[in-house]
Amino acid sequence: PERTQHVWHGYLPGIGPGQLYGYRAYGPYEPLNGHRFNPNKLLIDPYARALVGQANWDEPIHGYDPDDAKADLSFDDRDSARGVPKGMVVDPAFDWEGDRSPETPLNNSVIYEVHVRGFTKQHPDIPPELQGTYAGLAHPASIEYLTRLGVTAVELLPVHEMLDDKRLCQQGLSNYWGYNTTNFFAPAARYSSNREAGEEVTEFRRMVKTLHQAGIEVILDVVYNHTSEGDELGPTLSFRGIDNAVYYLLPDEDLRSYVNRTGTGNTINTRHPQVLQLIMDSLRYWIEEMHVDGFRFDLASALGREAGGYDRMASFFDVIHQDPVISRAKVIAEPWDIGEGGYQVGNFPVRWSEWNGKYRDTVRGFWRGDDGQSAGMATRLTGSSDLYGNDGRSPTASINFVTAHDGYTLHDLVTYEKKYNHANGERNRDGNDYNISWNSGVEGETNDPDIIELRERRKRTFLATLFWSQGVPMLLGGDEISRTQRGNNNAYAQDNQISWFDWNLGERQRTLLSFTRRLIELRKEHPNLRRKSFFFGRPFNGSALDDLNWLRPDGEDMTSEEFADPEFRAFSLRMVGDAIEELDETGELVTDDTLLMLMNANRRAINFTLPGNNGGSGWQVLIDTNRPAAGVTNDGECLAPGDHYFVASYGAVLMRQT
Repeated sequence: PERTQHVWHGYLPGIGPGQLYGYRAYGPYEPLNGHRFNPNKLLIDPYARALVGQANWDEPIHGYDPDDAKADLSFDDRDSARGVPKGMVVDPAFDWEGDRSPETPLNNSVIYEVHVRGFTKQHPDIPPELQGTYAGLAHPASIEYLTRLGVTAVELLPVHEMLDDKRLCQQGLSNYWGYNTTNFFAPAARYSSNREAGEEVTEFRRMVKTLHQAGIEVILDVVYNHTSEGDELGPTLSFRGIDNAVYYLLPDEDLRSYVNRTGTGNTINTRHPQVLQLIMDSLRYWIEEMHVDGFRFDLASALGREAGGYDRMASFFDVIHQDPVISRAKVIAEPWDIGEGGYQVGNFPVRWSEWNGKYRDTVRGFWRGDDGQSAGMATRLTGSSDLYGNDGRSPTASINFVTAHDGYTLHDLVTYEKKYNHANGERNRDGNDYNISWNSGVEGETNDPDIIELRERRKRTFLATLFWSQGVPMLLGGDEISRTQRGNNNAYAQDNQISWFDWNLGERQRTLLSFTRRLIELRKEHPNLRRKSFFFGRPFNGSALDDLNWLRPDGEDMTSEEFADPEFRAFSLRMVGDAIEELDETGELVTDDTLLMLMNANRRAINFTLPGNNGGSGWQVLIDTNRPAAGVTNDGECLAPGDHYFVASYGAVLMRQT
């Protein structure tokens, strides 16, 4: 009954934890004017901390009568309460036992993108009742795996309460990835091992606390760019019935429809202060009450759009920058949406890191042997200074990845050139047709030993490139054990063996896992692989050599003309160890071994001549992607400057100065 400024409120006595509730909002039902109030439709509180039940498509959950010829212009007076999830009053008490974030600096971070359910659903060492749940991810078997792998953070695919689309339900599928958010505060109950209402909140907190105790941060993939209510033909569940014209962007020329920059039917209106407050309140809640460490913002370009288009000074970025709580968390952008001018890689504000799509595409193209990729590869290896070097940011602004949930897994990247998405029920029309993949000579799985050997080497080379690149590496969960989706590059609806981890590891999978562990271990050992600042291209700190040098296979300096040669596919990079411009915790200048990378994207082996170094006696091989047994060769034997070293086709080698 009360309204203060723009907020309606009231007090209901006698309410405690466990109470279920919903809202009814009274107002005009005028779709042509952007208003869709319908008090017959029960509405979810946008601030509910837990939801009970799922939306039932067999109930009248639309504000209009779907059978009416006028579609959404009609008015449906049937009560939807039975078909709508209910908010639940949650007891906020929880004993965190002094829990603190590991607060791993970004340059030391190794991010592991993973799905709560898929990671543990088939894990043999996790009790069946915990598989696929928050508790399963916190189980000792999961923790041991993650710590032995060496990752510092898990980036969880969306865990906000979500909606399974009607079409998917009719086909026996689900919105497995979770990019269809219904509520920005409530953790998804489907991932709780305890089926008692509201227990998912406690279980999520226990998971975070356990991961923190193991030194692992928790980053949430969050979807604030749209909601599960879809376009004008979607259901009325929450925001649409509370204030459609405030929460959603509506075209000025057609208030009946929705601006769709997300591909899902609607776009959240981040220009409105009340909507901004909702998002900021949600982010602070997940930090302060749920102890998460950061966020990856899905389709973040949509959040930064003002009236004139995308603006890196948009209100959304300003309020995050100024917020004393959120500004301390890790904030990562997926820097694109589907609207005009939506691809904004390199154009986010200071403090933001970005999924670097240009890194992904360049690395894939180079290791496929495409023409003209060497110059771009050199830039991506050294932190993408073309994108982040002139606006106050550092290499850590680049979240480097070769594969992610959206697209092929690493195994499929070297196994398929065509997508095989038939299981999604869309006649293989969904998913990206441009994958920059190469099947290594045969489409799909094969028993040909030469093809298998090439694929395994290419996987190791991709992983080595990822962990040797300046920036923040993000490993797609399961790539280290050759997880396959059988060529499906859009497995968003596949809550089954297509997406779940297969923990029945063969020799090749175990070998790749050991190799990946060694790569991560080496990255942690060598500050030269995780610098806080960009290279200068000149001597530094008294070094006799430039802090980095690009060399031809014959050991001589490369020229700009050679970088521009479209057929140039082999080079080496020397990074001088005493030329690191950063201080350690004690204030001392950080130094490291001088490192040498040899890279060969040709279809034949190349004989490299090893260059001189900065006073060291020679070179020791640390990793050779042609040698699968953890990559270590030569048993400490040194190679002298001027010696030769063969690098296999599509192979990479890392050496250190002795």
